[in-house]
Amino acid sequence: MKASRENMSESEAARIYTVAQVLAGLRSLVEQRVGRIWIVGELSNVHIARSGHIYFTLKDASGQIRAALFRSAARRLKFDPEDGLEVLVYAEVSIYEARGDLQLIVRELEPRGLGALQLAFEQLRNRLEDEGLFDPKRKRALPERPKHLGVVTSPTGAAIRDVLSVTGRRFPSAAITIGATHVQGDGADREIAAALDRLSAMGEIDVILLVRGGGSLEDLAAFNSEIVARAIVRAAAPVISGVGHEVDVTIADLAADARAATPSAAAELAVPDGTQLVRHLGRDWQRMLRAMASITRGARLQLERESDALRTLAPSARLAAQRARFEVASRALGRAANAHLVQARSRLTGLGGRLDSLSPLSVLGRGYALVRRAADGSIARSADRIASGDRLSIRLARASLEAVVESIESLDDTPDAKKFL
Repeated sequence: MKASRENMSESEAARIYTVAQVLAGLRSLVEQRVGRIWIVGELSNVHIARSGHIYFTLKDASGQIRAALFRSAARRLKFDPEDGLEVLVYAEVSIYEARGDLQLIVRELEPRGLGALQLAFEQLRNRLEDEGLFDPKRKRALPERPKHLGVVTSPTGAAIRDVLSVTGRRFPSAAITIGATHVQGDGADREIAAALDRLSAMGEIDVILLVRGGGSLEDLAAFNSEIVARAIVRAAAPVISGVGHEVDVTIADLAADARAATPSAAAELAVPDGTQLVRHLGRDWQRMLRAMASITRGARLQLERESDALRTLAPSARLAAQRARFEVASRALGRAANAHLVQARSRLTGLGGRLDSLSPLSVLGRGYALVRRAADGSIARSADRIASGDRLSIRLARASLEAVVESIESLDDTPDAKKFL
């Protein structure tokens, strides 16, 4: 070696490098000549460090290369990297000088085949299913006649209007508390979980509706969140999920105690039909009348049999006394039967009056009117959505009117019967 050094020229001796210099030069050369490229391969040896960085090996049938996905990029992933998953990587080709290894600095990581959101959905679904969150044995029964509903949704979306319309038509006596929240966008899943917890903390909610309209997988991402699923499971009242359209299935649907295809269907599932209750009451009344008539006939037959026995066996004096007692008992029975009948009729009249007072037509009959905008048929709840010149459709108790707004006069607001959180 010494002899070789002696035989070197001065220019050759000046080109002696350290290992670090060689590696640094190679790194610079690779990064400049190759730059960022797309690479397809299979993940193996995936390791998530405590720092949040993800390290793995990208391989195919012919070779492999180490790769690093740093925390800032890892936070943007919609799925969990796992061994055996085929991925598409956008990365810088570089050299890790501490070991002299060729490596990839990954900037983007996408699954091949399934999209990132769909893969994240499948991974979360499998994990929560294995944990038992979707077990039918865990699901709670819905109340038959809830007095107080909770609705978790956007206060300005179409879903809340659908729920209010259906419950107002089917079971207007039920109170409604709205857990206002965003239903899509960053942080929407945390808002939804917080709204579910707030309604649970009230202690008076009989059933909770979690609803929103349909959308893409990205739009429904908040309902495919683990924190929403766990908030549904720990809710104090049964939860009905009515998210999206009939074809949409979310993690929230799987975790809920009952699932409806749409927000309107969720409302129909939550409350009974008031008209059916009236019919059931009528049938119960008829059964009660038939039972009373049967009891009365039986009592009269019994009295007749006893009267015949008295006439056959007793002396005339005892017969007269028994006849007197019979007449007294007969009158008392008649009075009791009449009193029971009057009481039953009074109760039926009262129940009928209560049902009638809940009827929207009864409200219209007291001088109120239902005003809709002719343009879209929406109910005009305030003057904010009405302008001069708008055409209105006005429903009275026994007639409907068409009108044009000439002027608007603002009055004091009236508190709404339904309260918002």
